[in-house]
Amino acid sequence: MEKVLFINACARPDSRTRFLAEKVLAKLGGQTEEVNLYSEKLLPLTYEQLEERNRLIASGDFSAPLFQHARQFAEAEEIVIAAPYWDLSFPSVLRIYLEHTTVTGVTFRYSENGVPVGLCKAKRLIYVTTAGGPIGNMNLGFDYVKALASTFYGIPDVVCFQAENLDVWGADVPGILQNTEKEIESSQL
Repeated sequence: MEKVLFINACARPDSRTRFLAEKVLAKLGGQTEEVNLYSEKLLPLTYEQLEERNRLIASGDFSAPLFQHARQFAEAEEIVIAAPYWDLSFPSVLRIYLEHTTVTGVTFRYSENGVPVGLCKAKRLIYVTTAGGPIGNMNLGFDYVKALASTFYGIPDVVCFQAENLDVWGADVPGILQNTEKEIESSQL
């Protein structure tokens, strides 16, 4: 049974993004562990935390609570991120989470030539997003996560499911969501 890490960056209880992410999780099956980023109350790293982090990395001690999210991320066999499309990207809580997970020696290392080498077990990361307006070719949130996953984390397969134009006047919201659900169902997850 695969270990699926579900990173939930949805603030609204009735989130359309979470609704679609739950369809992905149901299709995947496996043992799901959720990280609700609004419950975690993560904050950007302070100067003091960065100094402590650097000291611990240099000593090779990754047992500190400061690295709990990085360890959890690195051990996941499958990763699902649910993040609504906000301001051409995603909610800031996801950026802060990624700051906490991108740790040299846990989720990646540098080769002798200074090239990042991924240390994560996951073979796939699935990104789920919804937008009130059009996304088009400007999904900078997904592009950012995809770049991190492939360049730093070593996750070879990064997939995005998105539903857009949900708040456009006259939009068939149930129909748009249903089309994305069908895309999820017919995918090779």
